[in-house]
Amino acid sequence: MKARIDRNGCIGCGLCADTCPAVFRMADDGLAEVHADPVPAGEESAVQEAVDNCPVSVISAE
Repeated sequence: MKARIDRNGCIGCGLCADTCPAVFRMADDGLAEVHADPVPAGEESAVQEAVDNCPVSVISAE
C-alpha cells in the first residue's frame, strides 16, 4: 500500500499524524507529509482511518 497527501490542500490539522505516526508526520512547514513509503505491514488500517477522517479529503491510499 502507498499513501499520498495532496499537500496543496492540507490545512495542517495533524489528525493523520496523530492517527498513524508510523506513516504520517508534520513537516517543518506545518503541513502533513508521508514519511513511510510503502506503508509498513500492520499499518494499513490506521492509514485507512486517516484517509476516512481527513477533514479536507487530501489523503489517498492504494
